[in-house]
Amino acid sequence: MAMAGTEERELQLKIDQYGDMLFKLSYIRLQNVQDAEDVVQEVFYQYIKNPQAFQSPEHEKAWLLKVTMNACRKVWRSAWHRHRSDWRPEGERQEETWPEASCPDLESYEPGPEEAAFQKEEKSLLLNAVLALPAKYRDVIHLFYYEELSVKEISKVTGRLESTVTSQLTRGRELLRKALHSRYEM
Repeated sequence: MAMAGTEERELQLKIDQYGDMLFKLSYIRLQNVQDAEDVVQEVFYQYIKNPQAFQSPEHEKAWLLKVTMNACRKVWRSAWHRHRSDWRPEGERQEETWPEASCPDLESYEPGPEEAAFQKEEKSLLLNAVLALPAKYRDVIHLFYYEELSVKEISKVTGRLESTVTSQLTRGRELLRKALHSRYEM
């Protein structure tokens, strides 16, 4: 499919604007970098294949999130994914984490080496705890805290009732608290 120069630039702007967010959501759901990259590619392919008239930037974002979640479900249902083993090549780390650029520091100052190492360890610990959650909790936790969507927006994106989203957030927080409790109990 050939694209005009203007359309190409507009698509690149959308990829720059939403690509990282869609990758993170895909990765949280699939826990595999290659599958997450494939999903993001598929989402943007659907974006250019079926042009939409979006009512607002929020509508566009919700559409992209919904298509991403559906693409993740499609990967989960595929025969390849169901029969794939958890084998990893020798030397490959078992735990994957976000690239450092994807996890900006919350502090505006430059921490010292010890503090920076501690912050990196904390982020990794939290990410691994989120990744260990069951998918239904992982989804709502990621959308609420990382993508900063409201319960109502999460409900629209996931197709779940607002009350279900609220209870899954509560249960997900409780599971995270329990998982992280032993780490911080002195």
